[in-house]
Parts: sequence; structure tokens; C-alpha cells
Amino acid sequence: MKHIIAVVSGKGGVGKSTVAANLSIALAQTGAKVALIDGDFYGPSIPTLFGGGEVKPDHEGKLIPPVKFGVKYISLGFFLQNPDDPVIWRGPMFNKALNQLFNDVSWGDVDYCIIDMPPGTGDAQISLTQMVALSGAVVVTTPQEVALADVRKSINMLRKVNVEVLGVIENMSGFVTPDGQRFDIFGSGGGEKLAQTFGTRLLASIPLIEEIRVGGDEGVPIVASGKGEVFHLIARDLIETLESRPSEALKIVN
Repeated sequence: MKHIIAVVSGKGGVGKSTVAANLSIALAQTGAKVALIDGDFYGPSIPTLFGGGEVKPDHEGKLIPPVKFGVKYISLGFFLQNPDDPVIWRGPMFNKALNQLFNDVSWGDVDYCIIDMPPGTGDAQISLTQMVALSGAVVVTTPQEVALADVRKSINMLRKVNVEVLGVIENMSGFVTPDGQRFDIFGSGGGEKLAQTFGTRLLASIPLIEEIRVGGDEGVPIVASGKGEVFHLIARDLIETLESRPSEALKIVN
């Protein structure tokens, strides 16, 4: 794996999985070889966003991940007997499962691996940073202070474990009606202020768009339907940033 990028947020419900899914597809549409790992074991959303999927073993006993929209992807959700079953694990179980998603899956050559992480600053985040050499992290937030307060903690955690913040994405950034009126339902400017505070970049402000929600619910993310230009802009930005510097191969610490 050439570049491994974590999509993180200290706050749940900010659209992190939606961003991870659409960003992965946008990267694949550039011709890159892309993998998407659903690291949110307690709330795996990637199977829903990608319309399901099936995992099969290969002749060496490794798992062959499904491929859709040009992206290879894996999720703990594929292994639950009932998709509504809760995952009730302590930290060591999470660490083992995350290791298996890297080591026991037949990924082949991968240019960009996107990891959709759970919210918070606990075992999941620590395990990931100890297990692989991350190229960086993309931080997702919504504009309001109740989200920003948690996201600031997440960025400070990333700094403590020496993971570069590649930029901030402000999601749910206002709603524009068909007649052009704008309503900042969750406030405004929070993402830009956050980026300035931590000396990083605001990669994009993504407004509330019904098609993004509908696409995710129907298993066809908006980028897969030929729309969602904002995700293409983010993808091109990340490619330019990462390809301008040396890359590290995937490192696994057992």
C-alpha cells in the first residue's frame, strides 16, 4: 500500500463514512488503485453506502474483498450474522480485527487506502497509528461548536502520535434552497476557523445536499452517479499533496 489515509473525527454523525466512501470512488476515478477499510467496527456503514458486498476466500486462505465503483472494500459488517447485531468488544479485540483487515485480505497493489475510523480518541485510533505508517489524516467536522470541540481533541491526538493532518473537510455546511436562499443550519465558518487554528488547510466545505444522502441510502454514493464534483476536487488535492513527497510502504506491527 503506497499511501494510507485515515478519515477521522472526534465527533460521530458528521458524515465521516460518507466522505470516506465518496473520496475513495473519486480517487479510483482518477485511475488509481484504491482500497477502503471500514474501521468503524461499532457502526460499520460502508456496506450500506456501497450497496452490500460479498467476501470470498482465495486459494491461499486470504479474503478476496468485493470491488464496486472501482474500489476494493472490506467491513466487519460482512461478517455479522445479523446486520443489526452490536459489536461489543474491548480494545484488544479491536486491535486484532484491524490487523486482520490489513493482513488477511488479498489487497494486491494499492495506491491509496482510505480508512474510515470510528469517532473518538481511544483504542481504535491508537491501534491504527501503531500498526501502520499513515500518510496522514483527513479530519471531518460540521460547523457548530459542539462538533468542533470534539474534533479539536482528535487533531491534538493525531499530533501526539505524529500523524499529519492533511486538511479539514467541513460537512453539512449550510443548505441552499432551489431559489438560492442559504440557511446555515449548523452555523458557519467553523471548519475554516479550525483549520486556521491548527495551521492546516480547509479542503472543502460540503453543503447539505439531498442527493448525497439519497445516494448513500441507496448504495450508490453521489460520486458513483457522476456528480459530487467537490469530492473530485478533494481527491485531486490529496493526490497532488501526497505524490509530491516520498511514500512509505505498509508497515504492520504484530
